[in-house]
Amino acid sequence: MRSIELIIHLFQRFCWLDEGLQARVHDRGWPDISRAQSMVMVNIVSGVTRPSEIARRMGVSRQAIHSTIAQMVEKDVVTLEDDPDDARHKRLMLTPFGEQMRGDAQDAMSELVAQITAKVGQKRFEMLLETLAADWGKPI
Repeated sequence: MRSIELIIHLFQRFCWLDEGLQARVHDRGWPDISRAQSMVMVNIVSGVTRPSEIARRMGVSRQAIHSTIAQMVEKDVVTLEDDPDDARHKRLMLTPFGEQMRGDAQDAMSELVAQITAKVGQKRFEMLLETLAADWGKPI
């Protein structure tokens, strides 16, 4: 079934990318972080800093995201601060330690993108990005 192939291949490639990122960041001396913590960092770097919005984007409960955030605060990767735009909310900010980690993670991602591009070619890589970025509509 093509539908099963799609979900399996998407998940396998996501895991390949995340595991490659984790290994490269670990090799640079950074502490291990979970896949959930990695996804929180991706959201923060993308400008999404409210825990409730990150939870929604990741498809997890607010309780689960707060547990992940607590672990990241303990590792000094992020801080949870009052949102200056709305006192009812908090926002996540990378600490100086987290910013340094993010820089190495971005370098690692550049290495992984180069590896993918070398394997599949620039044109196919660009088509992949366009396909994944396309609006697929709301889930049925």
